[in-house]
Amino acid sequence: MADGGASDPQPPGLTEKLKSWLSWSWTYVCAVWCAMVLTTVYVLRSPLRLQETVQSATVFLNTLTPKFYVALTGTSSLISGLILIFEWWYFRKYGTSFIEQVSVSHLRPLLGGVENSSSTGLFSSVNGDAEPRPNVSECKVWRNPLNLFRGAEYSRYTWVTGKEPLTYYDMNLSAQDHQTFFTGDTQQLRAEDTIMQKAWRERNPQARIRAAHQAIELNHECAAAYVLLAEEEATTIAEAERLFKKAQKYAGKDTNLLVYIKRRLAMCARKLGRIKESVKMMRDLMKEYPLLGMLNIHENLLEALLEIQAYADVQAVLAKYDGKKSQPAIFLGGGYHFIPNLMNFLCFLASVSDISLPKSATICYTSALLKARAVSDKFSPEAASRRGLSTAEMNAVEAIHRAVEFNPHVPKYLLEMKSLILPPEHILKRGDSEAVAYAFFHLQHWKRAEGALNLLHCTWEGTFRIIPYPLEKGHLFYPYPGCTETADRELLPSFHEVSVYPKKELPFFILFTAGLCSFTAMLAMLTHQFPDLMGVFAKAFFSTLFAPLGFFAEKINGFMPTRI
Repeated sequence: MADGGASDPQPPGLTEKLKSWLSWSWTYVCAVWCAMVLTTVYVLRSPLRLQETVQSATVFLNTLTPKFYVALTGTSSLISGLILIFEWWYFRKYGTSFIEQVSVSHLRPLLGGVENSSSTGLFSSVNGDAEPRPNVSECKVWRNPLNLFRGAEYSRYTWVTGKEPLTYYDMNLSAQDHQTFFTGDTQQLRAEDTIMQKAWRERNPQARIRAAHQAIELNHECAAAYVLLAEEEATTIAEAERLFKKAQKYAGKDTNLLVYIKRRLAMCARKLGRIKESVKMMRDLMKEYPLLGMLNIHENLLEALLEIQAYADVQAVLAKYDGKKSQPAIFLGGGYHFIPNLMNFLCFLASVSDISLPKSATICYTSALLKARAVSDKFSPEAASRRGLSTAEMNAVEAIHRAVEFNPHVPKYLLEMKSLILPPEHILKRGDSEAVAYAFFHLQHWKRAEGALNLLHCTWEGTFRIIPYPLEKGHLFYPYPGCTETADRELLPSFHEVSVYPKKELPFFILFTAGLCSFTAMLAMLTHQFPDLMGVFAKAFFSTLFAPLGFFAEKINGFMPTRI
């Protein structure tokens, strides 16, 4: 099926054919022209007195003093240094070499090359529109939509390896989330509510668990206490599910608690293999609370649908959430917090304008996976290089480029170039923490699609040759934040090597100019220190350089008359 709005290719007209022929013949015309000019100059060498001019120039060069060579090398060093400074400044500002830019933009089209447009093709969005590029002043930390259970998963990792998978910074953000999310009206706090407020702030896990039991002793219907026990005391997912169901029974009309509990119950069902039940619970939750887009429940739904290979449903979810505006969370400091009364929060959301939030790795890479699986089973790099990419393959490549530009760290984990660790409870969008969280749950889905990882491997590294540089620029998304590395080091454990944004290599002309500047500076210094010796060396060099030309001139002079 053809893309909407795309027209069928038309056969080239007479004008296009003429332009193509002129471009093809331009090189040969220039070569013939140069040969004719050289031949004419040589034939007319006597009337033009070229031989006398060359002899005069030779005498002049032989009579030059060492001071001339000092001045010459010094001037050359100064000029090459100025060119280097300008090239470096241009590269830092625009991300490319000035000489290279001029040659590609102006000289290459004259010589029959193809202009490289950076505003269309792989750099446009899927629907052809430019993506918004909001100015991001700081890195925002988000709750991981698929965060694990502390007692049943994180603690088991610690028992086996002796390593702490969560950082204090990450757990402190979770404590703030829980404290604000599960705190009701502060004017009507009960004794158990006061205990639970302190429990969320406790740094020691056992102290939190003891406080939760104490709150249950005061009131056996304290839903927040059962939530804490399900998260941290339960050592299995089945036990956590049992405690969450008890918490749901006592939650009453506390909307915050109900939303949290229902989501975690859906995640328990997913982990216990009851995936269809989990999908239904997530859909019901999204239908019941349609304004809770900032909770990213759709990311849990996407992962569950991929597990049962319901790709049509996955595409439907992507169509709804990919490229749409989401409602804003309330940012305080480095993380986000929820307004205590959820219904008041929903009223607040309805009264303000939508804020365009960034997409996620789950959205971008799931879209790429769907497009890749349509062609990956028959994809061959050798065949594609011979015949070119088909429309479906080009769509898959564009989707991978789009995903890699959003988060360049994910392919390292999908291709198993880096070892996976347990994902943190909070992630930084476009950062290494988000890449770990995505790959931890979605690597199996990429492996299930035959050839998808091979297509990713053949494609993803080429993205960095077309992504603008420096980081203040962007094509499909807002500029890549420079603060991600610092924030990721706070979120990820110390034993994990944080992945950093790949840097672009310096263009050839900057390296060439730097070498030329260094070489001429060295010649200038040597000529200044040893003028006589460098003068002898320069004369010997030029005489050796022009010796072949003199030899050929003598041979040609024997076949052609010197005068007409």
